[in-house]
Amino acid sequence: MADQERYVRYREDSKVLAAIGQQVEAQAGPITVRLPRAVAEAAVEAWGRDELDSPGEETHEQYALRDQAAELALIGLAISERGRWEGDELVIDLDIDSAGAASRASR
Repeated sequence: MADQERYVRYREDSKVLAAIGQQVEAQAGPITVRLPRAVAEAAVEAWGRDELDSPGEETHEQYALRDQAAELALIGLAISERGRWEGDELVIDLDIDSAGAASRASR
């Protein structure tokens, strides 16, 4: 019974987190990021990969790595669609989700 109560509390916590997320999205626009050439090109390369086979059963760590690779590929898509070169740096406006995923991966 205590476990069920805990998950009821977690569900309520999740609703509060979502309410905070709505406020963040309303107040934060795209984030302009400057990337070195090698990093920008690696992201675009990740977007260009075709991985058609199912990953099968994964550990939590494997799932997290695949999720990060998918986030990188989406950043690569954004770079190829709207990135602009300024010298040796690529400038891109990333949405808050992509910027947050990159920030979390750096920790």
